[in-house]
Amino acid sequence: MPNLGFLKKKRTKDSSGSRDLDSPTSPIKDTTSPITPTASKSTSESLYASKSRDSTNASQSTQASTAPPKSADPMNPSAYSQPYATPQATPEPYQQSQHNVPSIQNLIHPSNTTSGPQSYSQQARQQKTDSANGGAVTPSAASHGGVQAAVRSTKGKYTLNDFTIQRTLGTGSFGRVHLVQSKHNQRFYAVKVLKKAQVVKMKQVEHTNDERRMLQQVKHPFLITLWGTFQDSKNLYMVMDFVEGGELFSLLRKSQRFPNPVAKFYAAEVTLALDYLHSMNIIYRDLKPENLLLDRHGHLKITDFGFAKEVPDITWTLCGTPDYLAPEVVASKGYNKSVDWWSLGILIFEMLCGFTPFWDGGSPMKIYENILKGRVKYPPYIHPDAQDLLQKLITQDLTKRLGNLHGGSKDVMTHPWFAEVTWERLQKKDIDAPYVPPVRAGVGDASQFDKYPEETEAYGQIGDDPHKHLFTEF
Repeated sequence: MPNLGFLKKKRTKDSSGSRDLDSPTSPIKDTTSPITPTASKSTSESLYASKSRDSTNASQSTQASTAPPKSADPMNPSAYSQPYATPQATPEPYQQSQHNVPSIQNLIHPSNTTSGPQSYSQQARQQKTDSANGGAVTPSAASHGGVQAAVRSTKGKYTLNDFTIQRTLGTGSFGRVHLVQSKHNQRFYAVKVLKKAQVVKMKQVEHTNDERRMLQQVKHPFLITLWGTFQDSKNLYMVMDFVEGGELFSLLRKSQRFPNPVAKFYAAEVTLALDYLHSMNIIYRDLKPENLLLDRHGHLKITDFGFAKEVPDITWTLCGTPDYLAPEVVASKGYNKSVDWWSLGILIFEMLCGFTPFWDGGSPMKIYENILKGRVKYPPYIHPDAQDLLQKLITQDLTKRLGNLHGGSKDVMTHPWFAEVTWERLQKKDIDAPYVPPVRAGVGDASQFDKYPEETEAYGQIGDDPHKHLFTEF
């Protein structure tokens, strides 16, 4: 079995995460340099109606689950729903290189290194110790804001006049996502437009406000950036990164399943993101391939914070996607951050196998029954270390589930399956990704997304606003 080989040093343009200079109203810095990779997609009830799996919530707990893993031609992209957007009408041809195929051959062997994993909670403790001793803040904590990220001001930050709407990237029950270009710095962003009346009708006011609140607080290389929000009499607007590379879900369906090193790469980036969120007492609660976007370098961005919530102790809300729900959520028990580690196990399983462990004919109720039974069949091609990790994540016993023990996320990061991972370099995106999306940087290339009919209702209307009091932070 080949070693995991994705640890070649490679400093990408956005390795330090989103910068304030990339704000939509920042001046043009260098018209010849590529734009910062970006993305957009979120909302409590999945914003894209064409998704194969829908998120569920307390009022909609029986939505359809994932489609059968082999019901369509895995090599035919049109056979699968791609929630976001579409290629441009006349895109320039790409030279598809061998590097764009997710395979072990694309992974480069790691150089020798002794640096081990360090969770955000450890970084916080180290930062306090160094400060007390008059020393410098640890580079990792300093570069990513430590545990306490500075809360950005997002309320009413922009207006429709700041952007030129290019096209629709995706549609859903509440509204749609548009690719837009800033009139100030010419960079491309994604603006999510939510119809207030629909949000209220679907009882998603709390989740929508939570999404804005959570995104305003976080700043991490593997999380989507919310640049600002605003509203008019009928709609809410969220200005976010435009992430050109499309969804991990689409890549997984085309590939059927990922080789062990490829799945490990994506799982490691998700682990770092969860470690960061949990250090801020934020539970994500909707981890799945559809909510993982690829930037133009092939690194992940977690999007859709509609179910994210700040939970210092426990919560009871039934929400998420049926295939990924932890048994304590299905059983309506109080739960905490442990549910995200269960979901990480389901994600790793799906990446390695091409299907989720409890899927059963697409019926949510059957899936719930299987989750409560807790029996998982592991295919023989799963690496022994991977199976050992999965068995310690996909377990109903909270006293044994990795990530929920005394060591927290460090127990996951030090598991033998992740032995080759150099966590600090991965956090800096200082490595090669196994797959680089075939997109043209800096030109608003949406070729990795499907095409949708454009909105006919004009934005920016002035009139009565009966719901404004519900969205005061927008």
